[in-house]
This record gives sequence, C-alpha cells and structure tokens, in this order.
Amino acid sequence: MLEAKDLKAVYCDCLIDLAEHDDRIVLIEADLMRAAGTMPFKDKFPRRTIDVGVAEANMIGVAAGLSAYGKIPFAHSFCTFASRRCYDQIAVSVAYAQLNVKIGGLDPGVAAELNGGTHMAFEDIGIMRNIPTMTVFEPVDAVQLKKAMPQIVEHYGPVYIRLFRRQAEPIFEESYDFKLGRADTVKDGKDVVIFASGLMVHKSLQAAQILEKEGVSARVVNIHTIKPLDADAVTAHAKATGAVVTAENHSIIGGLGSAVAETLSENCPVPLQRVGVKDTFGEVGKLDYLMERFRLTAEDVASAARTVLAKKR
Repeated sequence: MLEAKDLKAVYCDCLIDLAEHDDRIVLIEADLMRAAGTMPFKDKFPRRTIDVGVAEANMIGVAAGLSAYGKIPFAHSFCTFASRRCYDQIAVSVAYAQLNVKIGGLDPGVAAELNGGTHMAFEDIGIMRNIPTMTVFEPVDAVQLKKAMPQIVEHYGPVYIRLFRRQAEPIFEESYDFKLGRADTVKDGKDVVIFASGLMVHKSLQAAQILEKEGVSARVVNIHTIKPLDADAVTAHAKATGAVVTAENHSIIGGLGSAVAETLSENCPVPLQRVGVKDTFGEVGKLDYLMERFRLTAEDVASAARTVLAKKR
C-alpha cells in the first residue's frame, strides 16, 4: 500500500540531499521557515540560508543577485505572496534577466484553509504562466516531488513550485519514471479524459470510479507541469477520447483549464468542461468544506464528465 507523506518534509529532505552534492544551492526565506518546513536546511547549512524577514519582493531581488553570481537560490513564501506580491521582481529581476531562481509557493488554492481569502491563491498559476521562460510545476505526491527536484535543479531558468505542505494522497509507485514537462497517464479510459493537477488528481480518480459504475470509461492524466504544457499529450488524449474535463485547485481563468483550452482550440476542438474556482475570492474554512464550497469534489468532476459526454453524443 502506498504511503501518504508530508510534502514539506519531503521537499526539505530533497533540498538537503541536493545541497550536499551541489554547493550552489542556497535557501532564501521571508520569515516562514517553520511554515515551509525548511528549518532542517538552516540547521544543516546555516551559511547558505538567508531570512530576509517579511519582505517578499526583496527576497526575490536577493535571489536574483545570488543567481547572477552562480548560485541556485530556492525562495519561499505562501503562494499569494510568492506570486502576486512580487510579480514585477520575478518578471524583471529574474526572468527578463535570464536568471536561475526557483520559487516555492506554499498552500495553493483552498489549501490555505483557515488563513482565508487573503492567503488563498486562485490566480498564481495564471500570474506565473504569463512570465516568459517560467516553468510552473505542481507535484501531486511525495514520490513525484522527490523525482522532480533533481530535474528542477538541473533545469536552467525560473521555476515556480506550487507546493501543498501537508500529506498528499499517494498516486505513484517508487519506480515511477518522472520527466519534467511530460504528462502522466494515471488511469486509462476511452470515453472521456480528465486532465488534473495537484489535489485534484485524487479527486479525478475518485470521479473515474463513480463514472465506471455508470458504464463510463474515464482516462485520468496528471498535468504536473502546467507550463510548458505537454501540448502533444493533451492533443493526443483529446483525439483518442473526444471529450475533455480539466480539474484544478485554482481559478478556471488562467490556469490548467485555460492552458488546455488554448491548446485544444488550435489543435483539436472537442467538448470541454473546466472544474475549478469560478472567478471569486477565497474564504475561511477547513479543506473538506472548501472543496465542496468551490465545487472541487469528485462528484463535481464526474458531473463535468457527464456534461461533455452529452455534448460529444
């Protein structure tokens, strides 16, 4: 049986392992090391850890400067502060300057829970997708995150890592062969394909089980790298099934649903339904309540699949 693991602990362990073999890796924080789970890195590498305080824009500026001198900085904050609060610094000081900064965004979408609407990032993927050269990655479980980290370090250029901090439902076996930028089929099916990221992969697998009881064969594909999107895979799965659902813990505007819709409109127009947050702000609540409140449940995904299947017929 696959084991659920705390993603922030896996993330920090990976950073430590990589930093032991690569002295270019440094950590930059904005007074959230305990929230990010990165205190063990500071304990191991105190001279390679910088806490700039509650000053996210400055954090990105410092990261850019370190990258200019050959370091590989990993900078962290909550998704809202790691994206919209320091957008200009990321766009100009990092991406436009062709530097190599990795940005960790914590508590994506409804995962912000009791921190409420001000901390609930429903637009961060849309923000980062708009920045040239930016890679946007959202791990689905501990195995995928562990496999991805060396490739993120090896990849030159800015990377935004959208990180759920707590235990994530296990999806992949240890033998899983991860490739940054390449979509993964986690369940095969012939009638409809569900493209999902992050928390919504598990919900999509549950939706596929619901649909199976109704005689519908649903394919589930994990889009972990939302930019650059694996357009070839998206097009191939759409052609094979003729009906598409996207499922994301993000606004349907600017995120995975938009990326898939853009690709299909140019390459393979088929019925499409997007499951995600509908152009609204977040609110205070626990995860289960928020998933229902914003229509992110397995039944919501299954309902979207029924809608596109009706259009397909």
